[in-house]
Amino acid sequence: MRAGRWRHIELAVAAVLAAVLVLDAAFPLPQPTAESPTLTVLAADGTPLRSWASDDGAQRQPTTPEVVSPRYLEALLHYEDRWFHWHPGVNPVALARAAWQWARHGRIVSGGSTLTMQVARLVDDKAAGRSVPAKLRQIARALQLELHLSKREILALYLNLAPMGGPLEGVETASRAYLGKPAADLSHAEAALLVALPQSPTRLRPDRAVAAAQAARDKVLTRMQTLGVWPAADVADAKLERVFAPPLRARWLAPLAAERLRQQARRQGQAQAVIQTTLDAALQARLEQVLADRLNTLPDAVSMAALVVDNRTLEVRGYVGSADFHDARRGAHVDMVRAWRSPGSTLKPFLYAMALDEGLIHSESLLIDAPQNFGGYAPGNFQADFSGPVSVSEALQRSLNVPAVDLLERLGPERFAGRLRNAGLRLRMPANAVPNLSLILGGGSTSLEELVGAYTALARGGLAGRPRLTPGEPVREVRLMSDGAAFIVREILENGGRPGNPFRESAQRVAWKTGTSFGFRDAWALGVTDRYTFGVWVGRPDGTPNPGHFGANTSAPLLRDLAAALGPVEARQQLAPRRQPASVRAVPVCWPLGLAEASTPPAHCLQRRTAWTLDGTTPPTLPDRLRPDGLVEAAWTAGGQRVLPECAPAAVHVEAVRWPTLLGPFLDAAWLDPVDRLPWAAGCAPRAPSAQALRIVGLEPGTVLRPAPGKRDVTLRLQAIGAQQGVNWLLDGQLVGSSDVAGATQLLTLRQPGAHALTALDGRGRWARISFELQAEPRRALPTNAQAVLP
Repeated sequence: MRAGRWRHIELAVAAVLAAVLVLDAAFPLPQPTAESPTLTVLAADGTPLRSWASDDGAQRQPTTPEVVSPRYLEALLHYEDRWFHWHPGVNPVALARAAWQWARHGRIVSGGSTLTMQVARLVDDKAAGRSVPAKLRQIARALQLELHLSKREILALYLNLAPMGGPLEGVETASRAYLGKPAADLSHAEAALLVALPQSPTRLRPDRAVAAAQAARDKVLTRMQTLGVWPAADVADAKLERVFAPPLRARWLAPLAAERLRQQARRQGQAQAVIQTTLDAALQARLEQVLADRLNTLPDAVSMAALVVDNRTLEVRGYVGSADFHDARRGAHVDMVRAWRSPGSTLKPFLYAMALDEGLIHSESLLIDAPQNFGGYAPGNFQADFSGPVSVSEALQRSLNVPAVDLLERLGPERFAGRLRNAGLRLRMPANAVPNLSLILGGGSTSLEELVGAYTALARGGLAGRPRLTPGEPVREVRLMSDGAAFIVREILENGGRPGNPFRESAQRVAWKTGTSFGFRDAWALGVTDRYTFGVWVGRPDGTPNPGHFGANTSAPLLRDLAAALGPVEARQQLAPRRQPASVRAVPVCWPLGLAEASTPPAHCLQRRTAWTLDGTTPPTLPDRLRPDGLVEAAWTAGGQRVLPECAPAAVHVEAVRWPTLLGPFLDAAWLDPVDRLPWAAGCAPRAPSAQALRIVGLEPGTVLRPAPGKRDVTLRLQAIGAQQGVNWLLDGQLVGSSDVAGATQLLTLRQPGAHALTALDGRGRWARISFELQAEPRRALPTNAQAVLP
């Protein structure tokens, strides 16, 4: 009899289990997560930068029980379900109590739902509500959840799906949106607030109902004290905290960097819920604030971009693609980190580094900053005037154009562009154009991202790298210059010491370079420290001019503020001694020959300088384009005068050193070789040159002159080479100057815009004429808060 009874019990249990399995198969558990989860882009430390709602409109930022603050988990389990780890999904005692109260009072007095039942309500819409059928469905789904998932997995579902008001779901989302911090860092008061919020997400939203939210929070705090989980002192302190949350709105960091990665994931067919970046959230916030502080100094349509790269890892630590992501007037959604724009003069450091590696120059090589014509291309300087003899260091520090074009012609523009392209800096040329001499002044197009990647070579021993926005991207680096060339160029850019140096009073050592594209369309500044390489761009995203704003007055101050925003630790690190490569040596050199002082005859050392040299070589001054027979020439003297040997048999033969011909108008008499300062003996001087030999130096045919910003005139230094018996100078047929001494320098100040013709006429009636143009001073844009004053 007893055996039969047990047999019936076993059959009944088997039948119940079979029924449960059949029902489980017939009514499968709904997917516990949305079909398309929220996409969240994270900083390197896990800080959300930007997120996109899922297809159902919810905002979810995934988390796990291990990451959430233990305070929150304590409050959640003790307030909502103390028996969570022991019950099978339902708590019979709590259900019975709730049912008795409902029957007695005719309404629900206390809920009997477990945490698992609440999760069941979240994953099954039909289980929502407080009706009896809904509760029965919750119970069934709760049992089903416990059958399929572990307690940890069920808790994780609650942490990610709990309603938190509006589109927010999950404790991490709410913590970021309302409190501005990760759920791992919650205080007692904040943990209690987020535990209470799902009880009535709309009524208790802290950004709308502060009093109700605080009362609900305090109720949770009181329960935690009553149960002896949290000390009374901690609870008392927590209740003193004021509930406050700003209105929900998009509070994003690096929104365009995040959008870039989202689009990239879409193109690659990746369905990611989380995208990790290399960005430093704290540095990113400072970077965005630096740019925001500059907005009121710029016209309405002008935008800005900035990029910061860690030299050690090539990781992007800061990324701002536009000045204001919410201002459509400034091209808010145009990512100017990646846009192709003219780089202006920012390519010059690479040119000088390549010339160093090719053995063409050392850091104090003599260059010519004077008007020159390169096959019809006659560049001018940004400041509109010329300096004559300059060193490589001076030419690069002052960003002089003519010396750079001269050097590029000797190196070769195709070769220059190819080396840059191989290192990841591609120069996009206009349609059907090939690399030419205009490249060094911004004749091609590149991006801020590629420029910063190339500039990292100055801090990485000559290795340029591709900036990495995600930790999974491989490190791509290519040698752009030698270690020694990188050291020399960085020393030049870092120790410029010129007037207006924005880093003169800074503790940081920053190698920096500015650039301005034609028509004031793009203003650039690039900086390099031991740890970071960073760059800024300012301009109009539509490519229209921004008059009055250029690299030195707009981007360089912004770069200075950015360098300061990198923090005091970076500044201290910058004071460490820098390693000098074995290939680099400081050598005394002599001008005008450019050779080492040790190998230069004392009489030929007209000026002494100390230069950085590379690989033990000291290249001579580049060949004179007008007189390529060298800078040392034979001369004869007799009786303190210069003579020709055929008319003075007793003449003494000497060697005289001369300067490049184009420097003539800029040379002081004291700079000349003593032999060149001697007068020619009467009747024993060279014959007069042919008429075709008369040449104007200091201005090239077809030159377009532009006043420097803030000026209305241009001053030229002119000389007539080969003139005899003095020179008269005529501008548009009117006499503007004269000299009785052949070869004397003539200063000419131009003020009238338009086309002009300059004529040099010597005493023998021979002449040379040059046509040129003077453009008017560019008009500067008024700031947004300025009023135009009409004359």
